[in-house]
Amino acid sequence: MSQHATTYVPKSAFAKWFESRLPIAGLVHSSFVAFPVPRNLTYFWTFGAILIFMLGEQIVSGVWLAMHYIPQATMAFDSVESIMRDVNYGWLLRYLHANGASMFFIAVYIHIFRGLYYGSYKAPREILWLLGVIIFLLMMATAFMGYVLPWGQMSFWGATVITNLFSAIPLVGDTVVSLLWGGYSVGNPTLNRFFALHYLLPFMIAGVVVLHVWALHVVGQNNPTGVPIKSAQDSMPFTPYATIKDVFATIVFVMFFAWWVFFVPNYLGHADNYVPANPAVTPAHIVPEWYFLPFYAILRAIPDKLGGVVAMVGAIVMLALVPWLDTSRIRSSNYRPMYRQFFWVFCIVCVLLGWLGAKPPEGGYVIASRVCTAWYFIHFLVILPVIGLFETPKPLPSSIIETVLGRKGGSGIPIGATAEPSTKG
Repeated sequence: MSQHATTYVPKSAFAKWFESRLPIAGLVHSSFVAFPVPRNLTYFWTFGAILIFMLGEQIVSGVWLAMHYIPQATMAFDSVESIMRDVNYGWLLRYLHANGASMFFIAVYIHIFRGLYYGSYKAPREILWLLGVIIFLLMMATAFMGYVLPWGQMSFWGATVITNLFSAIPLVGDTVVSLLWGGYSVGNPTLNRFFALHYLLPFMIAGVVVLHVWALHVVGQNNPTGVPIKSAQDSMPFTPYATIKDVFATIVFVMFFAWWVFFVPNYLGHADNYVPANPAVTPAHIVPEWYFLPFYAILRAIPDKLGGVVAMVGAIVMLALVPWLDTSRIRSSNYRPMYRQFFWVFCIVCVLLGWLGAKPPEGGYVIASRVCTAWYFIHFLVILPVIGLFETPKPLPSSIIETVLGRKGGSGIPIGATAEPSTKG
């Protein structure tokens, strides 16, 4: 798929003149119209389009909110309230943006776990996967800084706790914290820094998304079987087949999004964040947004500040190293019966970590967090490398069209046939 020439033919004289000087139409046609995609893609492959839509929604609503927000410690909380009450449809913009962050993370977590299940990180897709991890990191940074901007109690103390973690870095930790704070504590300079970065980072995400899509179009899309495209029968043009599926899935997701915005807009927020920030009053229980809770549980599971930070960062590094940790030559877990069971155990562990991250760091919660944290790293460092060496996978289908037509027969593809990655599928 890395060598798919455009079949676009300009019709008018102007289109021919423009295409000869800047072939944008040909690029769009080859990438989003004639681009061949596997015939057996399911709706799990629509979350890329959903994420692009949500990124656009977050940028548009964020820019509009920035026109009315005041990044001053004494006025930020009141400016958010003013947006809700005095700006035309300001309540809608704020709820779209706040709940949009949660919808963004719901979609990205489904996207990541789909990639882990179907082996979308395996050669030749390593760079594609690494770009996805970079997008995830930028999303986390953007969301954290955005959570600070309302300048409520949880915003202020969340910023205090998280930025203090950098002090655990040997030699330069205190200097880094001072740079983040712009002083000796979280205050007005901190708010200004976070506002500037929160405004900038989404455009950086958009840039990396372009690279991500580009890398995808070089190596081609994976599919539920992990079998590469071998003939014209195995694929179909991106438009209209995949486009219609993407549009339909996005509409359904927007309906789900709208339910949160119009019926329970404050459900995912913390009650303490509707109280103005007060440095003299510490909330009883400081917790981040729900999409950070698994990593927060890992952080608290380690009884050492530096160790907790290393474990939390290491949890994300594990995702980046997956292409090299997995030793199996089979992509899809559909054909890996043993690993599939460990995958679902891993999913349960991640959900448990999220639940534990919202609980007080005491008693049985701490013990459970440590057990789940240990299993999280065991999955990547032990299970992934070892099980690929001993597992006996099921025979792969001989082609994508075979699975589409429901044909069964033949011995399938020999296991060793997938050892050399193909750039065609």
